[in-house]
This record gives sequence, C-alpha cells and structure tokens, in this order.
Amino acid sequence: MKVSPLAGKPIEPSRLVDIPRLITAYFTGKPDTRIQSQRVTFGTSGHRGSAFDNAFNEAHILAITQAICLYRKQNRIDGPVFVGIDTHALSVPAFASALEVFAANNVETMIDRDGGYTPTPAISHAILTYNRGRKTGLADGIVITPSHNPPPDGGFKYNPPNGGPADTDVTRWIEQIANDFLAANLAGVNRIPYERAIKAATVHKHDFIGAYVADLANVVDMEAIARAGVKIGIDPLGGAAVNFWPAVIERYKLDATVVSDRVDPTFGFMTADWDGKIRMDCSSPYAMQRLLGMRERFDVAFANDTDADRHGIVTRTAGLMNPNHYLSVAISYLFGSRTRWRKDAAVGKTMVSSSMIDRVAAGAGRKLIETPVGFKWFVDGLADGSIGFGGEESAGASFLRIDGSVWTTDKDGLIMGLLAGEITARSGRDPGELYADLTEEFGAPVYERIDAPATAAQKSILGKLSPEQLDASELAGDAITSVMTKAPAGGSPFGGIKVSSAHGWFAARPSGTEEVYKIYAESFRGIEHLRRIQAAAQEMIARVFRQAESDAPK
Repeated sequence: MKVSPLAGKPIEPSRLVDIPRLITAYFTGKPDTRIQSQRVTFGTSGHRGSAFDNAFNEAHILAITQAICLYRKQNRIDGPVFVGIDTHALSVPAFASALEVFAANNVETMIDRDGGYTPTPAISHAILTYNRGRKTGLADGIVITPSHNPPPDGGFKYNPPNGGPADTDVTRWIEQIANDFLAANLAGVNRIPYERAIKAATVHKHDFIGAYVADLANVVDMEAIARAGVKIGIDPLGGAAVNFWPAVIERYKLDATVVSDRVDPTFGFMTADWDGKIRMDCSSPYAMQRLLGMRERFDVAFANDTDADRHGIVTRTAGLMNPNHYLSVAISYLFGSRTRWRKDAAVGKTMVSSSMIDRVAAGAGRKLIETPVGFKWFVDGLADGSIGFGGEESAGASFLRIDGSVWTTDKDGLIMGLLAGEITARSGRDPGELYADLTEEFGAPVYERIDAPATAAQKSILGKLSPEQLDASELAGDAITSVMTKAPAGGSPFGGIKVSSAHGWFAARPSGTEEVYKIYAESFRGIEHLRRIQAAAQEMIARVFRQAESDAPK
C-alpha cells in the first residue's frame, strides 16, 4: 500500500466533510437501483455508503427498515428491537427514518433513554439479556454505524435474536426486499412523521449504559484492575463508547482517564490514516497518534472505533500492538485463567488471522476453529460456550463470561480493552511484554496485508478459484503443505484462496468495494521471507488471471 504523505498528520480544516451538505444529500438524494453502487448491499457488517454517492440515503433506510419489519413478521420475531447509533453524522437522520417505519409497523422499539450513542456490543448484550430463558417474544437489534469508516459514510446493521451479525441468508432476503421497495419508489413502505413516531406507545427508553456497565464484572475481573491500581488511558475516538467509559470508571473505581470526550461528526481531531483519509481505525498507527503520544503516562491504554466493536491496545513496551499479537496474548491468558469455562471450549479465528494463534491454541491444548472472514461464524459457538474466544485480525473479538456462559455474540472492543487492564493487573506485566514471551516459545511471525490491483472480472475469478487452478508446489522456497478455498471449520467457501507452508502462508481474496484484491501474508522466518511470500503470491494470482484471459472466448 502506498502511504500518503498526509498519514499520521492532523487534518486540514478545508478537508473536513461539510456536515450540512451531507445531511441535505441524505434527504434529497434519489438512489437508482439500476446502478449497482446505489442499491442496498449488505457486506459482512451491514449496508454502508455515503449520501454524496446516493449509496446511503433516506430511501435506503426506509426500504431496509420495512424489509426488516417483514422479515420479523415472517419469522415470528415479535419482541422488541433494540436500536443504537454511533456518532457519524448520518446516524441521527437514519435513526429518525428507521423509527418512522418501526412505529408505523407497530414494532416495539427500545432506544437510548438519554438520546445518546450505543456501541455495537451493548446492543448484542441487550438482545441476549432480554432473550435469556425465552422461547417466544424474542428481541433483535439494529446498530446504525459504518464502523471505523470515514465521516461521510453511514451504515445500518441488523442483529437477529442470536445477538450476532445476521447471516448471509438473512441479509440476502432483506437486501432483495429492500431493493424491490426502492425500485417501486417505496410503495408498500409504512411510515409516520417523526414527531408522532418518537411519541408512539411502542417506543420505549432503555438504559443501555446501566445494564451493560453493571454486568461487566461478570466477564472481566474489574476488582483486580481496581485493586492493583493499574493506570489506564482510554480514547473513544469520538465514538459511541464516549459516555460508557465514565460510567465504567465511576462504578468500578478505576484509575483511568478518558483522554478526550469530544464528539465531532467531522472527526477533525483525528490524524489521517495511511491513505490520507479520516478513518477511526484503532488498529492503525496513523490514526492512533494521539494515544500513542501519551503511552508513557499509562500502564496500558486502549481505544475503540466508532461503534466500539474494535480495540486498539497501546503499551509502554510495544506501542500500538498489532491486532494479531494482542489476540494471541488474550487467548493465552484467558485459557490459562478461566477455570470455569468448558474444558473443550475452542479458540475461534478467521483464516486470515496469524498462525501464532494456532500455536498458542495448541500450546493451551485447545481445539482451533478456523473460519471464513466475518464474526458471524463465531455466533453459535459463543452462544453455547463451545467457543471460548472468537477473534479477527482486524482487531475485533469477544469472549465468554467468567462462568463460561455467553457475554456477546458480536465483537466487543470494550471488554478487550478492559482485559488488557486485567492482564496487566494480574500478571504485573503489560500485554506487549507477554507477547515477547510468546515469541520466545512459539517463534516471531511477521504479518502484513497489502492490496494489489484487480479488475471486476479478475476479482470474480479469484472469488471462484479452485486449488487445482493455482498449479504450484512451493512457496518462497518451502514445499506447499495445503491450498484451501474453503474454511477448515465447516467447509464454507472462503471467497478466495489460502496457501500454506511450514514457515509461512498467504491468503488472497477480492475486495468487495474497490478494484483490488487483498493479500494477507505471514512468515516465521523474517521480513525478507515475507517479501518473497508476497511476491510469490502476486505471481501465482497473476498467472491464474493470464490463464483465464487466454481461455476466454475470443
């Protein structure tokens, strides 16, 4: 990836998004369903886009919400829907649009009692808490967020009664019905004016903060953190966790400081990410300059992205930890300390996460469950306790309560940050130091993700690739030990290909939004070997593209 000269630097005011223009575009833009980029499209984390591109407008939200109302009715989901928003500028108008439809459809709707912001994990927690012990009248939820995406973007996620991200069969159905509504100029969409909707008898105020914060002691050893006096720094990055952290600090008497409680929909306080754009990515050193500059003030520090489902861990010894490194430390610690978890509780990871996790899991005597990309693959295992920890290389993870029961079935950046405090409190060393110990035992991998150009046709080829098409026997000097296009756990398609040897691997999969494909690579032999793996990966994929072009009808 070519790093912008603006990366890691403060944003010039002239480059900030014009919020009034963005909101105007939300209400005035008219999406055209004949243009693919303007249709409702659910990725791994819901529908996302910008109002400036006619990709996230009032019509999209009205159509999606009506489709969800029909999905609920068809599947007899008749409990309340818990609705939360993050701090992106488009989240508040999208909330108003959704509420107009839910109220018109007589759906019991739970909204924040103070009109505030609600992290993704707090919605998952609320759904699971409400549904515990119930067979009927089940709840589900909506989170209005584009995650860490730039300020002009909006996002809309649906979590069914299992509390986790909706599976593909659900999102495909919602997508199709929503696009039918758009094509019909919203005919069949029920809505009432917002002034009536917010006062409707079906709309109820819920204490998301109180319920979530009071329960935290059942998933993280909060008493140990307080007793040890661990000095903690917390940066919500202007996101949905901004009002949660003061409540956590007060309830559990932590020696913690929220370094900034500023909420600004332009996110003008951020430093630019690798490409010069504003992105609230707490795993990016470019976006995390503020907290990195304060690392010496704290024993451990952490940040969350805008909907707080991701974490970024900063230590004095290691700076901003690579997400894979912290996942490895968390797994090693949790499976060594959570004695009430099932003895057969497994470690869940995605296929593009570090092989260090494989080695740590084996060292802990735990089964490894390797899945395609997307947290939805961990939902069932977290729900029944058969997966103790599920994590993704993109800094998203969750784990079980101390007693081995489910906490959330969606990513939870708050507990991952607090866990760093618990680890520091109980071991007397920060997670960066503990990762160094793991490298002494299991080796020191070098991991990187890069993007390579690919046309739409080439991305389609890559997404359907078979192991036979690769036609290779060695990877950067080592014999290839496996070539996978399906996940080891369950055999679901990966949407790309993963090639492994004894000392490294690469995975390639097409981007869903850009004219590139992503190459994830890792070596246990150092940076030069990693570069050879990356070069070999690009040559293998290029050879497949050339062969496909040669075989295409002239």
